[in-house]
Amino acid sequence: MTPTVEIEGDVGRVILSGQFDFSAHREFRQVCETLIANPSVKEVLVDFQNVNYLDSSALGMLLLLKEKIGVANKSLALVNCRDTVKQVLEIACFGKIFTIR
Repeated sequence: MTPTVEIEGDVGRVILSGQFDFSAHREFRQVCETLIANPSVKEVLVDFQNVNYLDSSALGMLLLLKEKIGVANKSLALVNCRDTVKQVLEIACFGKIFTIR
């Protein structure tokens, strides 16, 4: 999986596809750090539209991102979560930690 980035106004979107697991950690971290460092980006959206699988390392990456986003005074939302992804996020109680749209 190679995440892609789109910036529209003050919103940065990380678009994921395929399997979101440990093999994606380096690329995911790099694109997220790029958005966090961009002063014009106020909100980061992680788009799961094309993700069909995520594991516990992906959940850990999301928690680390949440922490870094908070330090940078930006907001974060998880968007377009399909059934399988939404189920994993619900089991992990991520709805209490993240904005999920």
